[in-house]
Amino acid sequence: MKKFFDTIDLIVGMINQTMAVVGLSLGVILAFINVILRYAFDMSLTWAAELTNYLFIWAALFGAAYGFKQGAHISVSLIIERFSPKVTKGFLIFANLVSIGYLGLISYFGYELILLLQDFGEMSVDLGIPIWIPHLVLPISFALAAYRCAEKLVEIYYTDADDIKLYNEHEAVIHEIKSQGDK
Repeated sequence: MKKFFDTIDLIVGMINQTMAVVGLSLGVILAFINVILRYAFDMSLTWAAELTNYLFIWAALFGAAYGFKQGAHISVSLIIERFSPKVTKGFLIFANLVSIGYLGLISYFGYELILLLQDFGEMSVDLGIPIWIPHLVLPISFALAAYRCAEKLVEIYYTDADDIKLYNEHEAVIHEIKSQGDK
């Protein structure tokens, strides 16, 4: 069973990373090309601005989903780190349950939005594609983020309360500086 979840973890991670990197890279390249065309040749690609927006949105949302795995999202641990390890673990479990519920709802409503947009048959102004296609990012990225939160929940649940380590950015920076100084 662990091998199955490791495989799912790898697939979800690859999807999140690939979509974030490809979306960001293509968005930057496309915006750069369009700026060069506009200022050097007095012309532009009419569809480039819309596609660039969609690429950046996809990159941001898939990157955010990846951030759940890495623990990269902002968390205020000032209060809960003052409690006993068991209370802290309880708060973390509760926070992850709330996050899973919220992300799951957004994913569900994103799916409902896709169905609604398909019924309307609305087309993208510049790209000429059905508008529901770029909006697919909502149910997909939020479902993957909910999965990542569920992974974190299971990890916290099975970790002994005394072994739970809260992520503190200042401690990570200090650790990085010390490790670079040792080289």
